[in-house]
Parts: sequence; structure tokens; C-alpha cells
Amino acid sequence: MLIREATVADAQAIATVHVDSWRTTYKNIIPNDFLDKLSYEKRKASWIENISKEGNHIYVAENGDGSIVGFISGGKRATNQVAHSGDVTSIYILEEFQGMGIGKKLLTKLFLKFEELSYHSIFVEVLEGNKSRFFYEAFGAKIIKSENIKIAGAALTLLIYEWNDTALVLNPNNVR
Repeated sequence: MLIREATVADAQAIATVHVDSWRTTYKNIIPNDFLDKLSYEKRKASWIENISKEGNHIYVAENGDGSIVGFISGGKRATNQVAHSGDVTSIYILEEFQGMGIGKKLLTKLFLKFEELSYHSIFVEVLEGNKSRFFYEAFGAKIIKSENIKIAGAALTLLIYEWNDTALVLNPNNVR
């Protein structure tokens, strides 16, 4: 598995992983008719913009065939007012490639960038019904806040996690 920095040429593949992952991850969490209407083309345009924006750090995971099967993005959200901190803004891996350690590799790559940027606290937002929250917990993230939100008319709970210590991510021997 190759983990590398994303380029604009990857936007279509990232969009495909993004849409397909939303459809599997959020099935029966977010209304399915909303998920069915997600557009690869709209996501591609969004990812071209994301990849091109300074301060965004996006990495992809390529399988042995050179196909992108996952990605992670991060930086500092405009709403994040905490000094020396950053945000994991998305991480998605195609369902058939989950459980293979790809998420850990992607998270490590982004956290190494955050370490280079002297970020001491890292935040991630995740829907309560999303089982990936247990992935974050396994690597030391702690829930610091929850908010009620709506997506496509569905009332959902958004959990905000924080890492104050990135050792569980950056040290491969420290996995709970």
C-alpha cells in the first residue's frame, strides 16, 4: 500500500472513494435518498478545490494496482480558534479495504505533517452512529463535546474528539 500526497489529478478517484464510502458508512444513519443523490462530479469539483487550497493536507492510499482506495485530509478549520492545533477533516476508505491498517497509515502520515507544523492538539468530528469513532478512540482520541446537527432532515449527534498526545498514532507499538 502506497501512501502519498494527493494531486489535482487524483480528484476524480478521491471523489469516487468519498461518495462510495458515504453510501456504505452512513447507510441508515443519513437518509438513503440523500446518499443516493450524491454526485461524483460535484465531489470531484470540491476535491479539486480542496487539493488546490493552501493549508490543506491530503494524502491517498493506493493499492498494488495503483488505484486509490482511501484518503485523508486535514488542516485547520476556519472555526478552530485553538492555538497550535489542527483538524482531521475527513478520512474514508472503501469498505472492502477497511480493517487492513490503511487508516492507521493515513492517520500517521497526516499526524507527521501536523507535528512538522507544531500542532499540539488535533481535532476530528464524527457522527455518533459512525463506527469509525472507535478507530479514533483506539488511537487515543477523547470525546470533548457533542452537538446536535441535521443532515438531510435527520437529527444526528456530532461528536468532537481531541488528541492531546499523538504518541498512539505516531508510535506503531502503541495501539490499544
